[in-house]
Amino acid sequence: MAETAHESWHEELRARGYRVTPQRQLVLEAVAELVHGTPEEICSRVQQTARGVNISTVYRTLELLEKVGMVTHTHLGHGAPTYHLATEADHSHLVCRGCGEVTEVQPESVASLVDRLRADLGFETDVRHLTVFGRCRACQTPG
Repeated sequence: MAETAHESWHEELRARGYRVTPQRQLVLEAVAELVHGTPEEICSRVQQTARGVNISTVYRTLELLEKVGMVTHTHLGHGAPTYHLATEADHSHLVCRGCGEVTEVQPESVASLVDRLRADLGFETDVRHLTVFGRCRACQTPG
């Protein structure tokens, strides 16, 4: 992870009145490395460096980091939410029910849906939390 990212995280936390603790740093690093990580996956990654960090600490840290706008979550299935850095959250997700592949799509890919919901219903859509389930091209192809 680039030193500038660490410095930016430190500045953001301090600007919001929070200390930069080793646990917060490790959770942010794990979220960045995993891209879409569940709390359990994040905890596992953190424990590679700090074995004493437990899952409740990870949950509390993720809650704080989301509150201050540094991470965000989405639901890619029926299980636990997945977290990613808020700076990299401007996308929607396509989840294949066949193979489980998760594909990120840019906001332009769902722009017509967003525009239609705004025009028809006056509904402002947060596409960062949009997950569309279906079948990828490979799973549609008869084998």
